[in-house]
Amino acid sequence: MATKILMEALSPTMEEGRLVEWKKKEGDPVAVGEILAEVETDKAVMDLQARAAGVLLKQVIVPGTTVPVGNLVGVIGTAGEDISAVVGGSSPPSKPPAAKAAAVPPAAATPQPAPATSGTPVPGGRLKASPLARKIAADRGVDLAGVSGSGPEGRIVARDLEGAAASPTASPAPRSTLRAGSGEPFRDVPLTQLRKTIAKRLAQSIGPIPTFYLTTEVDMERVAEARQALAASDLKISFNDIVVKAVALALRQHPGCNAWWQDDRIRYWNEVHVSMAVAIEDGLITPVIRHADLKSLREIGAESRDLAARARDRRLTPEEYTGGTFSVSNLGMFDIDQFTAVINPPEAGILAVGSVTPKPVAEGDRVVVRRRMRVTLSCDHRVIDGATGAAFLRTLKQMLENPLAMLA
Repeated sequence: MATKILMEALSPTMEEGRLVEWKKKEGDPVAVGEILAEVETDKAVMDLQARAAGVLLKQVIVPGTTVPVGNLVGVIGTAGEDISAVVGGSSPPSKPPAAKAAAVPPAAATPQPAPATSGTPVPGGRLKASPLARKIAADRGVDLAGVSGSGPEGRIVARDLEGAAASPTASPAPRSTLRAGSGEPFRDVPLTQLRKTIAKRLAQSIGPIPTFYLTTEVDMERVAEARQALAASDLKISFNDIVVKAVALALRQHPGCNAWWQDDRIRYWNEVHVSMAVAIEDGLITPVIRHADLKSLREIGAESRDLAARARDRRLTPEEYTGGTFSVSNLGMFDIDQFTAVINPPEAGILAVGSVTPKPVAEGDRVVVRRRMRVTLSCDHRVIDGATGAAFLRTLKQMLENPLAMLA
């Protein structure tokens, strides 16, 4: 008698699961307790085990498909058994959602299992490894074929990968492909079940955009000196121009902050387009400095002045105030020391910039006066986690406190 394989609740809060990989092919014999497939839950990638013995007669869904808990994913029975009544006459397996871009996803997305070619195989030549071990191997670029398993029946588990070196021929980790100049203006990354759950929980508890804030204080003494030197050469550069340039370069190093929330995916931009908040008579508009990471300070300064002037005159075209990937809002000219800015959707972050003010600071065992500036990063927690935002701010601070390389 045929037995339905259902999407099980593999974690207490799981409401749906994404089938990552079938471990059995149609026609393969199946024993009770054997692993049929790997499923991405709201917390991790876990094994879906067989609840009956027999033959895997049908895979109802294909890898990459997400279905609610309790939905049919496959059928086990005896060879040649008629299962039309069980599957309701369904024909080919359902197709997973189409990818929006042919780009490698960042670390936020679930890595695919590492290639398995030898090592401790099971019948059929497939390596035996836990889902966590496969994920760790994929992240580190480790070929599981060279890893000895210490789990049951030689299965590779997470502890076996401690100290394992990346294979020189292995594909690099996804994050290594996140560089400027790749030729793709953006890439859409389908949401993982974990990210979906984080988004849902935070949105329910905090609001439409679950926001958190990170503040740091920057020593602007060297920037102020560099700006004065540039002014002596008739190059008019504002503090804001330098901040925009530093933000753009920091975003290039931290693409996790250069992103849009897209409801069912996160769009990580390979291009850096910095929105610059400009106050106008009856509100606020954000003209965009496109490819800000590739422009010189002279170009950024000239463009920002032109955009701000035309914004106040209402002469911007839609293309000039849409499409930003990250925003900067500066109220320093109004003598505001620190503030928090509201995120401009679909962007995931905005930097609030305060005034550059002389302050007494400790330098060794003496107190000196140095020009300081506070910046606060507002983060959409559905996209940017605390450590990601903190790493971005650390890089930004380093650039502003040591501006020579940036100003070159």
